[in-house]
Amino acid sequence: MEFDIIELTGEELEKLSTIQTQLLRTAQKNKNEMRYKLEQDMQLFEKLILTNDTYHSSLIADKRAELEKDFDYKVAVLKEQLEYAMELNEPYPDRGDVDEETGYIVDYTLSYTDRYVIVRDYYLSIEDPAERMALYSADEVAKKYLGSYYSTLYNVLSTYSQ
Repeated sequence: MEFDIIELTGEELEKLSTIQTQLLRTAQKNKNEMRYKLEQDMQLFEKLILTNDTYHSSLIADKRAELEKDFDYKVAVLKEQLEYAMELNEPYPDRGDVDEETGYIVDYTLSYTDRYVIVRDYYLSIEDPAERMALYSADEVAKKYLGSYYSTLYNVLSTYSQ
């Protein structure tokens, strides 16, 4: 995913915590969806203009300017919320992105590969191998969240415990 909601270098992007990365991904996804909706609305408006034989009027430019202004305002609000939440390094309070039981982000909108990385990084942060494996084996959320990747991660974590 390309991130253009805020300017970050590759180095800054790598330094983001898991929560900050998730916040960035969510904000970028919202921005992309708003841009898609704007383009859909413009296409519909242009079709309506064509059916009324008023294509050469300034209505299309005026409508685009109106939609772009609204879009820019919404993106500015989204950007401000993102920067504030990233500064706090906490998920949005109303979303509950970090599961209290697990300690890692549980977001089913992520791909299985992203889920795998989040869960793997969380469990590798536990230094005691025996504790890590005991916690992972008892993690029912991970079984559901990772699906077939659960056993793969189990094998990877068990190699670190030897």
